[in-house]
Amino acid sequence: MTSGAHALRHHAPAAAAALCAVEAALWSDAADAGLTGIVATCGVRTAGLLGVDPLPCPPHGPGPWTADDGAVVTFAEQTCLDVAAVSDGQRTAFVAAAGKHAGTLAAALWVTEFLPRTRHALDALFGPGSWPAAPTVPPPGGIWTALDGLIRAVPTLNTLDPVTSELIRLRGARQHDCRLCRSLRSRSALLAGATDATFDAVDHHADSQLSPLQRAALAFTDAMIWTPGHLDPPAVERLRAEADAAQQVEVVLDVTRNALNKVAVALGADAAHVEYGIEIYDVGPDGELLYGLTLD
Repeated sequence: MTSGAHALRHHAPAAAAALCAVEAALWSDAADAGLTGIVATCGVRTAGLLGVDPLPCPPHGPGPWTADDGAVVTFAEQTCLDVAAVSDGQRTAFVAAAGKHAGTLAAALWVTEFLPRTRHALDALFGPGSWPAAPTVPPPGGIWTALDGLIRAVPTLNTLDPVTSELIRLRGARQHDCRLCRSLRSRSALLAGATDATFDAVDHHADSQLSPLQRAALAFTDAMIWTPGHLDPPAVERLRAEADAAQQVEVVLDVTRNALNKVAVALGADAAHVEYGIEIYDVGPDGELLYGLTLD
């Protein structure tokens, strides 16, 4: 019998390792900054709101955190439920409370609210099982380096066609209202035949002319974003019916990777590179994002 954890390791070993590195870096950076307690508190609160199991927290003392817990918890809850609705007041209060740790704390809060979604989605598709404990030795470079490793690992899977992957990305961009992500279009998807009509179909995918796989992937994307703890059984079954196991894993990882835009949106740092129109981008062989491209 398989499980979500087994499917992840089998079909996406590099991404599985990257997620383990992210979890290890989370708790290491939190401990170094004295943030473990507030990060764990927010993780439990957001997991409860989503109906998923929180990440296990390593033992910790009270730590030196003396800032406004309420501002951080409010920010975490709003970012978790609907990042597009984070208010200027919530953002300002969070930054004031977190001070020099605002970037690290925002990234840590993302990990504690999104990694449980990822695990729950994989378990829904493949069956529940035990997830490995976070490595005790964190990777070098801290949480942002670990997240960069995840960003680079996921696009190398290539079991989904570039148009489907781009539709998943754009649907998440629309749901999270990320200005940068909404302004981007994949060169690989355009060269594969995607048009403006293809991209616009993400807004009404259920009754669109997109392929059955694409419609199933987008329905599952919506479920992961809005109801991760109560995944719509038909959405799960449709994805199982239209995608093989490796593709199912990639859908989950695509949603996870793309959702990192929530950090930028929450902090108001999601401005597009272009003032008008769209920008063409692509992903290099090593997962590096390449901006400002042309179709020539």
